[in-house]
Amino acid sequence: MAIETGNEGQVTKQIEQATSKVPSTSFLIAAVAAMGVSLTLKCLCKDKNALFVGQWAAPFLLLGVYNKIVKTEGHD
Repeated sequence: MAIETGNEGQVTKQIEQATSKVPSTSFLIAAVAAMGVSLTLKCLCKDKNALFVGQWAAPFLLLGVYNKIVKTEGHD
């Protein structure tokens, strides 16, 4: 299966342009907020919901790293 590199490049460029407009600290705030909500849910004995929300922290931090790379390296 062949991937059209021209189309893929355009989509990637649009994603990088949109991502670079978001402040990097917003991803850190989102991760900390997810941990706080998870802790609150755990204290309310809603263990399954606490685990679900707690798992959001890592993807938010990964998005922050991606955002920082796009801002530092630029996009094509």
